[in-house]
Amino acid sequence: MPAAGATLRERWAAIAPELAGHVAAVAYDPDSGWLTVCPESTAWATKTRLEQAHVIEAANKAAGRTVVRTLRILPPGTVPSPSPADITPPNPAPAAPSGPVKTREKASPGFHQALTAHQAAASVHRTDPGIATTVERQTRAMRELSRRAIPDTDVVLDDAPASIGQARFEHRR
Repeated sequence: MPAAGATLRERWAAIAPELAGHVAAVAYDPDSGWLTVCPESTAWATKTRLEQAHVIEAANKAAGRTVVRTLRILPPGTVPSPSPADITPPNPAPAAPSGPVKTREKASPGFHQALTAHQAAASVHRTDPGIATTVERQTRAMRELSRRAIPDTDVVLDDAPASIGQARFEHRR
């Protein structure tokens, strides 16, 4: 039976050619007879539900006996963890590139020209002094309004942090 599951996943394109490019057969459970498929979108999930009876019939025909009883359709984009039979050995790491390492110092003259032109064209971000003054004035006015609205007997000067004990006391009060 497990071999039938592997065969079903391998022959998915032949079993359901109209679904093969958009719905993947991801698992088979021989105990329950479930063939699990994962569509790429909700539209393909709906099409798979509509074609469910035909897919089960084609899968059983491909296996030569009744092995699939139910088609389990996952939500689009989800894939269950692979079973040991689904795990393929990792590919060897690609060979490291040969040749000298490219650094800024070893870059071509064209790179240096482009970098120089970019640095010359990039403007330094400076804040308008008039805007900075206005922001400071508004901040002072908002703090003064806050102090008037919520009078505090123990005013902390210059927005210095208060002690934890004092903050807890004020919160409880």
